[in-house]
Amino acid sequence: MLESGMSAQVGGGGREQGPNTRICLPGATMQCFRFIKTMMILFNMLIFLCGVALLAVGIWVSVDGPSFMKIFGPLSSSAMQFVNVGYLLIAAGAVLLTLGFLGCYGAQTENKCALIMFFFILLVIFVAEVAAAVVALVYTTVAENFLTLMVVPTIKKEYGSQKDFTQVWNSTMEGLKCCGFNNYTDFEDSPYVKENNVFPPYCCFDHDNGTFVEPCTSVEAQYQKVEGCFDQLLYDIRTNAVTVGGVAAGIGGLELAAMIVSMYLYCNLK
Repeated sequence: MLESGMSAQVGGGGREQGPNTRICLPGATMQCFRFIKTMMILFNMLIFLCGVALLAVGIWVSVDGPSFMKIFGPLSSSAMQFVNVGYLLIAAGAVLLTLGFLGCYGAQTENKCALIMFFFILLVIFVAEVAAAVVALVYTTVAENFLTLMVVPTIKKEYGSQKDFTQVWNSTMEGLKCCGFNNYTDFEDSPYVKENNVFPPYCCFDHDNGTFVEPCTSVEAQYQKVEGCFDQLLYDIRTNAVTVGGVAAGIGGLELAAMIVSMYLYCNLK
């Protein structure tokens, strides 16, 4: 009898613990869900604000590029040689704006459609970034040839005649201590050379003395062998490869985390 009573008490204790355990787990899961939901909202609010900022800067650059270059210096002007920074920033801002809205709206209202759209847009961006990185690393020469076909004819046509374009290139060459896209030959037959019969002084920069050799004739430019801006830009990127790689890895990690969180919320919504 005593053993039976003890068994009954033990059995009863086991039955009492079971319901408590089942009640505790959903509560913990709900708290976890709410925490992730809150973080998702805050994270996407930040993305939304970044999108607004990029959109504003992109419009500013498109409307008033020279003032942008004066503030941010030669790095911005060098980038503007290879891509239209204004339109690029507008596009990036619009994408971030859309992502931020979908993420916030989907998490706040628990809308599965918005969450899955957020996930797939982010997935497409992530795949595109990985593909672009692979292409940039493997096909650097192809990219250089492609850019050469685009940039060099423009230099020959507009350098010396188009004020803003000339100013951009001057800022780039002064800041990076480079000459043209490839070298001084990019300026042959340009309005500047035709008018002045000399090359830009940046093409005759003496690195040993830190001075410009003038007049910058073709003979002097060939002797100085000042490196092209594209090669110099690649050199700067490779020199800071650890920083660039770290930033890229950080962005990729954030994108993966955002995709995982959005899918978690999606799967836990009824």
